[in-house]
Order: sequence, then C-alpha cells, then structure tokens
Amino acid sequence: MSKFCLVLVWVWLIMPMPATVLCADTQVTDSDKWTTDFGIDPSELSSTGRNPYFILEPGYQLYYEDGEDSLTITVLDETRRIDNIETRVVEEREISEGELAEVSRNFYAISTRNNSVFYFGEEVDIYKDGKVVKHEGAWVSGQDGARFGLMMPGQVLIGGRHYQEIAPGVAMDRAEIISQDETRDTPIGAFEHCLKVLETTPLSPREREFKYYAPGVGLVQEQSLKLVRYGMTP
Repeated sequence: MSKFCLVLVWVWLIMPMPATVLCADTQVTDSDKWTTDFGIDPSELSSTGRNPYFILEPGYQLYYEDGEDSLTITVLDETRRIDNIETRVVEEREISEGELAEVSRNFYAISTRNNSVFYFGEEVDIYKDGKVVKHEGAWVSGQDGARFGLMMPGQVLIGGRHYQEIAPGVAMDRAEIISQDETRDTPIGAFEHCLKVLETTPLSPREREFKYYAPGVGLVQEQSLKLVRYGMTP
C-alpha cells in the first residue's frame, strides 16, 4: 500500500463520523426523530381522567365557531375496548358552510401515572348532502399494523415531537410542542399561558396546522375555529 493510501486510511479512522446516518438511501438526522414508542403499562390506563390540556370526563363539551363552520367535541358516557384497552369515546361533529361535514368517534385512554393521553383510533363518517359518502382516515390500534399514539403528554416538553396516530398509509398525524406561553383571544375572552402545538403528517408534507390549548380548559383554537363555550353538558 502506498504512503498516500496509508494517510487516507489514518485520516478516515481518526476523523469523527458525521451526525447524519444514511441507510437504504434514506437520510436520518436528529431533526427527523419523532417519538413512536411510549413505554406504558396497560394497567396504568384509564378511560376517565384529566390532563392539564385534555379533559377526558363524560359530559365535558367544547364548541367552536367561525362563520358558518363549527365544531363540537363531546366526551361521551361511552367506552370502547380497543387493543385490549378500555378507551373513552369522544365525538367530534363538524359543520362546514352550514352543512354536516363529518362525524368522528375517537378513542382515548389516560395514564393514571403521568396523565398522558393516548389515542387509539377513530371511526369516521364523512357526509355530503346529508349522506355518508366515505370513511377516510378511520383506523383502530391493533388492526392492519396500526398502533396507538400520544395525543397529549402529561408533562410538556418544549420542542417535544411525537406521533399522535400510527396507521401507515391511513393516518400519521404528529405533533410538535412549540410554546407554552401563548395568549389567544376568543369570543368568550382571552386565554393565557396556552400550549401551542404544530400538527403535521408525512402523508401530506405541505399541510401544517396550529392548535392552542388552555390549561384547565383544553383546545381553544384550531386554525380559524375559536372556542365559543365549554363545560359539562346538562
């Protein structure tokens, strides 16, 4: 071996490896990392509980408006066993331009250890002219390779990034915690110290959605929809 080659080998051995790792033509860096495994014990999960930013108690309801568009989120007095876990059913009812657009039944469970809320799937009915036309985005943990995700951590970490849904090819929403000190004005007043979350999905890389959560209340703004009323239903 020539002296030139020996020098090259010596430089390669002592130089630090780059932070970027290449594998099967895919570049993986620290900025690409999202938490997908949450290390929970099924025995610690409950269908009822309260997270500072996500209330999972039967009868709790939030209502949002923006012109003719509205969203109603209701924690139902109903549970569903998903992936061998008893989950709470939360209904979301969306109105677009005065017409019913979508009704989804979402399945959640909360950790009694750290108050993290986990998402186990959803049933989706999408409407057109008053009739169900498709079920796009529906998934259930434990079926077709889908796994539950983290909807809201019990302990917030600014910059934290996690998957909310893990249903390959169907639903892969993920969340990044941006801030914990936002103020949002709504028709029922200003909410301070709100959590700002950026939601994205690798299934539609250009889509970006910001959501704001107020402590003790929950979601107060989703895109242009703002909270109009909240509390326990009669």
